[in-house]
Amino acid sequence: MRKLTFTVAVSIGSVLLMATALLPRVSNAQNMANSMTAMDARQAQQTLLEQDMRQKSGDPREEAAYQAFHKANADDGDKKVHLGISFLTKYQSDRYTEAVYEELSQTYYDRKDLADFYSYSEKGLALFPDDVYLLALSGWATPRAFDSYDADADKKLDRSELYEKHALDVLGTMKKPENFSDEVFSQYKTGESAVAHSGLGMVYFRREEYEESAKELEIATKTQATPDATDYFVLGADLHNLGRYKDAADAFNRCAQLPSTVQDNCKKYAADATQRAANSQ
Repeated sequence: MRKLTFTVAVSIGSVLLMATALLPRVSNAQNMANSMTAMDARQAQQTLLEQDMRQKSGDPREEAAYQAFHKANADDGDKKVHLGISFLTKYQSDRYTEAVYEELSQTYYDRKDLADFYSYSEKGLALFPDDVYLLALSGWATPRAFDSYDADADKKLDRSELYEKHALDVLGTMKKPENFSDEVFSQYKTGESAVAHSGLGMVYFRREEYEESAKELEIATKTQATPDATDYFVLGADLHNLGRYKDAADAFNRCAQLPSTVQDNCKKYAADATQRAANSQ
């Protein structure tokens, strides 16, 4: 990998790694009904999914096993992981299997267990290659937990790019499930698209393709109800490297307004970009 040019870019690997805890628990629809949080929206989607699956005949023991896993408190990660793995061992090709892979992968991610997160998200995608949730989240997480010294670093970025582009392709042709309202379905697609564009923006930033990165992150931040501070941080770095100092200052200032581990850095870089913009006039 080539050396990054901008000061914030030089240190961004360590900063983004520190910011792992900031990454959303869910990537789905946000701000539904003007008051629902991202988790509320994910739960609404999950509830509709469960309603659809319950209409299909199945083993009541499998239903009970899924409900035990799904309702397990996320704070008790060990129990939730145990129940998820037990379910997948018993029901490998079941109506709930895809949902379990999604939730189990998310649980590992929340625990910052990236090794198992990648393991189960890959297993899920091997069975369900068009799963937008796993595609978007996996492609989004990889460039954030990026190590330029990794021998497979470039291959991992390539894979992330493919995942995000495929997620966008699937979303473009996806038909609305019967139990989804038009509003919920639109919010779902908008939310997942934002995650995919965010992931692509980070991939291109890692490659120093600042123009492409900025385009993707501008889409991501405009379509998210509650944009990720890291997206604004990297967008600011992109724009700074492109000599668009006024726009960079705006991105850093937006980042500085959001509580995060990069908030102080954003304040500093916003002031620097503002000064550069003034000097260039």
